[in-house]
Amino acid sequence: MTEEKFDTLRIHGGYDPAQHHDSATVPIYQNVAFSLGSAERGEAVAQGTVPDAYMYSRVGNPTVGVLEKRLAALDGGTEAVAVGSGMAAITYTILNVAEGGGRIIAPYDIYGAALDEFETLFPKYGIHFDLVTDINDFDEVKSLIKVDTKAIYVESVANPTTAIADIETLARIAHAAGIPLIVDNTFSTSYLFKPIQFGADLVVYSSTKGINGHGNVVSGVIVDGGRFDWNSSRFPQFLENEFILKSETHPDNYSYAAVYGRQAFIKRIRMKYLRLMGAVLGPFDAYLELIGLETISERLNKEVATSLKIARYLQTNPHVKAVYYTGLPDSPQYPLAKKYFPKGIGTVLSFELAGTAEQTKRVIDAVRLFLYLPNVGDSRSLIVNPIKITHREVPEERRAASHITDQLLRLSIGLEDSDDLIHDLDQAIASAFK
Repeated sequence: MTEEKFDTLRIHGGYDPAQHHDSATVPIYQNVAFSLGSAERGEAVAQGTVPDAYMYSRVGNPTVGVLEKRLAALDGGTEAVAVGSGMAAITYTILNVAEGGGRIIAPYDIYGAALDEFETLFPKYGIHFDLVTDINDFDEVKSLIKVDTKAIYVESVANPTTAIADIETLARIAHAAGIPLIVDNTFSTSYLFKPIQFGADLVVYSSTKGINGHGNVVSGVIVDGGRFDWNSSRFPQFLENEFILKSETHPDNYSYAAVYGRQAFIKRIRMKYLRLMGAVLGPFDAYLELIGLETISERLNKEVATSLKIARYLQTNPHVKAVYYTGLPDSPQYPLAKKYFPKGIGTVLSFELAGTAEQTKRVIDAVRLFLYLPNVGDSRSLIVNPIKITHREVPEERRAASHITDQLLRLSIGLEDSDDLIHDLDQAIASAFK
């Protein structure tokens, strides 16, 4: 059988109607626990040796399970774990890879809450970050790799600058050092870019955004490429015997690396972090996300085309100082955009006004179609001033390097008519500069 393509998988991936009373759509299993049947089967289910069996919805649920299988298939991964938010996905991934302490290399120009966590929270758990201004400065990245370095972490498209990380080169650097590459692919989604194809080992999403696409679910997902070898002294947490994994098959060596091999990371995420820390995605939220996922191709095709059109308009507006959208042909990173993002880099762009902070506020107050709220990937178009809302945690000395000024506005482009959106921006900017 030939491998199914993206537009087939987004509709059918991970789901067999025959296993669900022939329901054409994925049912919502809104229950806490599942009958285990016989004592013998119950023990096997608890040990995780019964395929597609469920015991308790904090660990796994059939509705959520379809979403996980579908997202793993769309990304070209081997398995995925859905969680309650994008920040939960990032947090669990970092904790699982660097448990007990270590260092991670990452860029400064990332989502503000992630940067806040990296600089102020994780160090209290013994996990420290070596932050770089340019993640594509490969010599600097290489120089930062030490014996206690656990991973390289990047955003495929940075927030809010839309700078592109050279995933293929970074993956080679990481693997040469025996560490994984973690990619936050939230802005792109797997429709526009599949990091695993270019060597990434772990992919995280705030699936609240473009994957769901309708602004009605808070969710996250971790996708494992299934290629990284965790049987390494650099990652002792995967070599420790875990009593819950002990079985007739593994009576002595029952570590995650021994039992699950290259699936050790994602299995440990589910059985240690999801099960014990509990940032669970509910079945109804998973259902809404599955419905949103069914239209991802059509949504993103239109939204990307509109984003490019709006970026070009902004370049012509006399009150706009700079436009940050690496999908533009005159962007210095356009060669990377052509290589990694042939369908477009996404629906988010930023622009800097040639004015004052007060005029920035006036634009926000004058728009009529753009909603002022801190989200991206919605079917509605959104506007936000990062310095006050999404990136207020970024230290002042770092803001300028990421173009986060009082004049910067970030847009997330939705499904409205492109001419109407341009007119809305045009009248708002004009009114602000009267």
